[in-house]
Amino acid sequence: MTRKTPIIHQQTIIASTRQFSIEQLELEFPGGEMRSYERLVRRSGHGAVLIVPLLDADTVLLVREYAAGLHRYELGLPKGKIDPGEDALGAANRELKEEVGYGASRLTRLHTVSLAPAYLEHTIEIILAEQLYPEKLPGDEPEELEVVPWPLHRITELLAGGECSEARTIAALYLTADHLRHR
Repeated sequence: MTRKTPIIHQQTIIASTRQFSIEQLELEFPGGEMRSYERLVRRSGHGAVLIVPLLDADTVLLVREYAAGLHRYELGLPKGKIDPGEDALGAANRELKEEVGYGASRLTRLHTVSLAPAYLEHTIEIILAEQLYPEKLPGDEPEELEVVPWPLHRITELLAGGECSEARTIAALYLTADHLRHR
């Protein structure tokens, strides 16, 4: 069923940081109901990428990095923003070189996912990186990231270990496993 989207009568930025703005929306729904919504909007409108680097047919390269939201180190996939003038595949290869120390000769867009779409304007392109070759670029991380090879067929063990909880990483790993099974 296709629904008509609400009419936006007013959009107001009510707070801003370096990365996000909080926007208040005054909406009128098709049935006439009026509501105020708040959402986080990106300040940089270029999007983001999450990369699944395959070292071989069954080994994915994860990175261990500090996660400020949870105040702990988390195992996950490399990710980053798409810079002005870049496309998603170019950004994925750059981020891979910066965070993992590899480039990829083969890049495939798997899916676009959103995160909390009810109140967060954020999508990320999941990119499969294959045919890796060593190449390191300087990145913007405050410390060297630990690269952890992990067998893709052991996703359940990775999750049970408690170090990997990010939904985007989990979704990307399962999407990759499914993609490889059907290729």
